[in-house]
Amino acid sequence: MIRIKVGKKQGSYVSFESRGHADYAEEGSDIVCSAVSALIITTFNSLEKLTKEPCKPKDREGLVTATFTQPNTAEGRLLMDSLLLGLTEIEKEYPKYLKVMIREV
Repeated sequence: MIRIKVGKKQGSYVSFESRGHADYAEEGSDIVCSAVSALIITTFNSLEKLTKEPCKPKDREGLVTATFTQPNTAEGRLLMDSLLLGLTEIEKEYPKYLKVMIREV
């Protein structure tokens, strides 16, 4: 299962963590893992290339983390809101394979 934890403080994103693998299907055929990965990669590439968002993502096998070092810009919040919209929609369809948790820190 992929477990995603998002930390927010006063409406601003402060942390993001995606851990694990969906195990929906074998590697190369796992549509849940592919969809989640595409959303995360696109969002963090967009944050880096299209905004001035102060964000430090780290990626290694089965784990993506990011820390926002300052309150989000309007563009950064919009991109993160869009990421969470996509992830929660996948979670509704595949609840055995993806869990999204958002907490106030």
